[in-house]
Amino acid sequence: MALYEIETNAHIMVGWAATREEAEGIAKKYYPEEEVMRVAKRPRDVWVISKRLLGIKGTGDPCDIARDCLARASGDKVHAIRLYMLDTGVDLHEAQKVIESNMALGW
Repeated sequence: MALYEIETNAHIMVGWAATREEAEGIAKKYYPEEEVMRVAKRPRDVWVISKRLLGIKGTGDPCDIARDCLARASGDKVHAIRLYMLDTGVDLHEAQKVIESNMALGW
């Protein structure tokens, strides 16, 4: 089985499948109303998200700070972004990227 990235018009999914057709079937099974736009076999057996590509950089661990802000904001994204800006001094765009990427990881 290989790891496939399946993109629809509304979602990007990552899943294990034996063939490209099976990977496309996964998307159709869970999101039948969406059009499959792209199916790509991943070159490795892991899904990697580049922190540099997300714009997360610096010497501190932004995940810990962002998760703390999300906890203090009781999961309210907008409030967590404001807290992150206050705690780190970054601009709105940077804070939004960090908070949203941590929310996607399931803080």
